[in-house]
Amino acid sequence: MSRQISEGRKLTYYVGMVLVIVGMLLFFSFFVTFILHFGDSTDFLSRAKSGMLRAFGGMALAILGGIVAGIGARGLAGSGVVLDPERARDELSPYSRMAGGMLKDALGEADIHLGGRPEKVIMVKCPACGQLNEEGSKFCQECGDPL
Repeated sequence: MSRQISEGRKLTYYVGMVLVIVGMLLFFSFFVTFILHFGDSTDFLSRAKSGMLRAFGGMALAILGGIVAGIGARGLAGSGVVLDPERARDELSPYSRMAGGMLKDALGEADIHLGGRPEKVIMVKCPACGQLNEEGSKFCQECGDPL
């Protein structure tokens, strides 16, 4: 299992993020030009076509960039493009280790230790009924006789 993300996947992720940013800029530029030309009806048809092209093209580019960035981040098998569970496990390994490390840190801060040896508990047998009771008990939990 690889603990690192390959350089090719990193490049794919960053290219996808650039596509998302460019797509969002194109999409929002439609609203900026609409506000700047509000009330101006000269050459309205060509501006409307240009604005719609930017808006829908920007949305499409942002969606495409999100898909490319997802594939770059999780790999082909990890994102479900290629159905290979073993390869997906390998490609998602850095994220699994990160999540496990974060969980381990949080449990450590809460002073919760999983998988360690449990503390030994000493039990005392009641002489009257034979019931096991915790070491500090003064009376039997079963019959109530003093221990």
